[in-house]
Amino acid sequence: MVVCVCNAIREKDLKEAVRSGADTPSSAYARLGRRPKCGQCVPFARTLIAAERASA
Repeated sequence: MVVCVCNAIREKDLKEAVRSGADTPSSAYARLGRRPKCGQCVPFARTLIAAERASA
């Protein structure tokens, strides 16, 4: 599933960034060499980050 269309970030990429220590959308995107552009993905990214951290 695509999390961020602007940056072509997939759910698996975001989860991998979280497992590497990212705890916010901005830090996760930075680990992927990107940054939020339009911002529409940020709420969904926060949800995915929280879920990934809860299951770790």
